[in-house]
Amino acid sequence: MSDTKRIVLSSDHAAIDLRQAVATHVTAKGYEVVDIGPTTTESTHYPLHGKAAAERVASGDCDLGIILCGTGQGIMMAANKVPGVRCGVCSDTFSAAMIRAHNNANMLSIGARVVGEGVALEIVDAYLDAEFEGGRHGTRVDMIEG
Repeated sequence: MSDTKRIVLSSDHAAIDLRQAVATHVTAKGYEVVDIGPTTTESTHYPLHGKAAAERVASGDCDLGIILCGTGQGIMMAANKVPGVRCGVCSDTFSAAMIRAHNNANMLSIGARVVGEGVALEIVDAYLDAEFEGGRHGTRVDMIEG
């Protein structure tokens, strides 16, 4: 069994280029990327992509997920409908670190029309480098799962 963490990536048509940049970046950090598309810029529905990625995380097939759409909001809402998923949309590094450290978020959402590539990759790093602190935060996460 490999210790390499698997990260599922998905987006809608508005975020393909940024998703591909994130995939390259995350792969270079040593993660196994499961990119479930889409591959063309033809208009597509973000709820389908958010749900598909979230199902990969909830099932245990992937350890974490990173999803993207224009604002990051819609795809995040769709992902959070899947039981066992805790996804937050972030446009800054502090929030990205805190959703892991305090909320044990297993998915990150980014808005491709909100942040540029450089900031997006910094957000990804902050999210991936953070670790869940447990303790009182564990109690609160249990309340979310409730």
